[in-house]
Amino acid sequence: MTTTARPSQPATRTVDAVEDLAGVRVPDPYRWLEAETDEVGQWQRRQAELAEAVCYEGLDRQAVRALVQRYDRGSRPALPRHAAGRWFRAAAVPGRDTPVVLVADQPYGPGRRIADLADFSTGSGPAVLSWLAPSPDGRVLALGVCTDGSEHNTVRLVDVESGRPLDGAPEEVLHSAWAGGVSWLPDSSGFSFFALTGTPEEFRQAVFHHTLGGRTEVLPVPVPAGSREYTLVQYSPDGRWAVASHRVGSPVPVAVRDLTRPGAPWRPFLTDCAGTVAGHVVGDRYVAVTDVGAARGRVVAVPLAAEDPNDQECWEEWLPESSTVLRSLTPVGDHLYLSGFEETFARVLVLDRSGAVTGQVPLPGRGALGAPFFPLTGLAVGAPPQEFLFAFSTLTSSWGVYRHRPGAAGVEVLSAPEVVLDAELTAGHAVAADGTRVPYHVVRAAGTALPAPVLVSAYGAANIPTLPEYRPDLAAFVAAGGVLVQAYLRGGGEFGRDWYLGAHREQRGVRDGDLTAVAEQLVASGLTTPDRLALTGGSDGGLMCGVAATTRPDLWHAVLPRAPLLDLIGAIRVPYLDFVIRKAWADPDDPDQVRRLLGLSPYHLVRPGDLPAVYVQAGATDPRCPAWQARKFAARLQAAQQGPAPVLLHVYDAAGHGAATAPEVAVAQDAEWLAFLVRELGLRVPNVPAAPLRQ
Repeated sequence: MTTTARPSQPATRTVDAVEDLAGVRVPDPYRWLEAETDEVGQWQRRQAELAEAVCYEGLDRQAVRALVQRYDRGSRPALPRHAAGRWFRAAAVPGRDTPVVLVADQPYGPGRRIADLADFSTGSGPAVLSWLAPSPDGRVLALGVCTDGSEHNTVRLVDVESGRPLDGAPEEVLHSAWAGGVSWLPDSSGFSFFALTGTPEEFRQAVFHHTLGGRTEVLPVPVPAGSREYTLVQYSPDGRWAVASHRVGSPVPVAVRDLTRPGAPWRPFLTDCAGTVAGHVVGDRYVAVTDVGAARGRVVAVPLAAEDPNDQECWEEWLPESSTVLRSLTPVGDHLYLSGFEETFARVLVLDRSGAVTGQVPLPGRGALGAPFFPLTGLAVGAPPQEFLFAFSTLTSSWGVYRHRPGAAGVEVLSAPEVVLDAELTAGHAVAADGTRVPYHVVRAAGTALPAPVLVSAYGAANIPTLPEYRPDLAAFVAAGGVLVQAYLRGGGEFGRDWYLGAHREQRGVRDGDLTAVAEQLVASGLTTPDRLALTGGSDGGLMCGVAATTRPDLWHAVLPRAPLLDLIGAIRVPYLDFVIRKAWADPDDPDQVRRLLGLSPYHLVRPGDLPAVYVQAGATDPRCPAWQARKFAARLQAAQQGPAPVLLHVYDAAGHGAATAPEVAVAQDAEWLAFLVRELGLRVPNVPAAPLRQ
């Protein structure tokens, strides 16, 4: 495959800067690109202009955009929330980039407008709804509103009857929606939430309680000393218990409080648990999915009044470990819906309140349920409805919304999928250096000639499962004639705790070996060749891309990191990233571990040579992977490139890590990303009618 000609790029100056971390001195020649100065801003704009010009050269920009919009119509919807017999949901308005919020008697029935996100927009950009949470009595709606794409959001309160904004909402800023927004007390008198205590850059947070019409104060929840993890307070529907679940990726109930005892303090609960215990209050027990003593998960019930809940002798096992990887429990009336994966495909069992399995949800196909990235976020369910609403998709069909009632033989379709790809799904596997089978799925249109242009999409980190689900950007790539390979690498949560720990901390490099094994298998099988092989990934998956581009440039024709983490050494100076690296990578106070980090940090792995075509995409307001991570890597890679391929960077204004990016900006990002792949892999852009933006 002939690559896009390398563009003429202005030289980027270097500085004589050195990072000293635990006594290990590391040159940092592009340190100046970390600052948000006028010079950096001008450099960033020139890079964006160049990227845009190169990506769209010779292409019909509107045709690329129309293709992206066509497949964006199948994006995953935010499910309606239930309270007091009514349903609350965000709804798109044609021709608008902000939605309205409706209340209706049915999940997608005719509704009454009670809030308009346009009313919350500012000069920073259109308002994006981060979350919504109606009070249990259905009289007040709490909204999380972000206006700059960063995911930082503030609580807004709306009177449901009149639609009037209420004064007195908390002023604290929530770092993101990872702690679920707000948790209402069952009597609707107020709510708890997890928010920043200082600036977002300082990354200090606490649990707060807000009383409607009253004050906001910090709740003295006893979390582990020095922990910077997220905390979510869960309230039992009967109002007796409050449970504080701590840790976003592997939640555990660290404290409980008996609300029927006035003045009773929080009591430490599970304080000696390295695994996950994620569930809900059922009566006087905490019923949860746990990987403690079961790598693929089991269901247990822990008495909330236990004298020593850390003693697992008091845990009652409801469902033992099996071949299904268990992920979450959802209260539905008098039942619990248990979700998990069977060889990556979704499975949902129905349990009664004694733990007996009473049925299984007949899912619409072999695919994935819509779920939050992190288990902690999924614990914010509000008042349990009498029916199980779920979003579902496959790698070849877009998201639909369905309803299942306990005891029902089938599911109801509430919102049908809008997109079905003309492609077939097959499975394969590679064998890693240690003999481990690394599975992947292939999405390929019938009759595709071989060797084909192939895009590998992967993640493999943080116990987050990569699922066989519909993604609009990847669907548009397949529609343009590409073959998609979705790889399931160690470090992810697809196959249980052992799979996750297999590429965690000291084993981090295992993920990169798994990826290489997959790529080499795709070439050996004849599906593709290195000059037709591309790679993409976001966030930690962007770091994976950076490692691939710098350590195996011979294996990849094009590499596309999105919202990436790329400089693990400089990241230690950012409180949020320091928290992430200490938790999942290494101890930066240990010189030996710092040296190990250097061997995994793409910015520091750059060497002169014939490098792949690289397109780095980032957001100017990203609070997790700041734009300077992308700037420094791109600058160093541009200076090191001795081959003909372009190294491009586009940092988008009013864009963050993705969750709060406005639809118009997200479409622009996906379109340019796709245009780069079209040019590099020789794809075609079919003519499709333009579609309105989704919300």
